[in-house]
Amino acid sequence: MLLPIVLTVITGSLFQLGEMLGREDSVEWLLDIHKGNFGIIDLQVIYPFLNSLGLCLLVATGIVMWLQPKRRFQKKLNS
Repeated sequence: MLLPIVLTVITGSLFQLGEMLGREDSVEWLLDIHKGNFGIIDLQVIYPFLNSLGLCLLVATGIVMWLQPKRRFQKKLNS
């Protein structure tokens, strides 16, 4: 789940950097990847949905792990 999110962040940032430097034409392909067009595989219709679903699942599992009691770590210390 992390790979599409990181890919979106990196390609979006690099495209913005290229645009700021005035090289929009040479970094146009980054925008295609950013939107989910991977050449043969075109996921532009569902890519944003998959990214948002993956991010929500990562946040939810992180919160669950954070709220778990710390029993496992305490048992190892007492042993």
